[in-house]
Amino acid sequence: MAEMEPGIPDDEVLDSANREQALPITADRDFGELVFRQRRVHSGVILVRLSGLNAQAKASIVSAAIEEHAEEYPGAFAVITPGVVRLRRRED
Repeated sequence: MAEMEPGIPDDEVLDSANREQALPITADRDFGELVFRQRRVHSGVILVRLSGLNAQAKASIVSAAIEEHAEEYPGAFAVITPGVVRLRRRED
């Protein structure tokens, strides 16, 4: 999935990711609302919560987390924070 322009509605981002079988990587917590409250179908979402770090540190943490947990992300809602990766699957 290619980088998307800012301002695209979250549901459109999720729809595009599903079509492409891609995992959006975002800092937008509204994706949790889409996945858990609205029960939107998704192929996985990675939420990055690394405020206060510079771009290089964020990239390093995200890259390491993706490499370490790659097989666990499809179909999961993941939250990457400094030192912790939480993965949760929606309960049906």
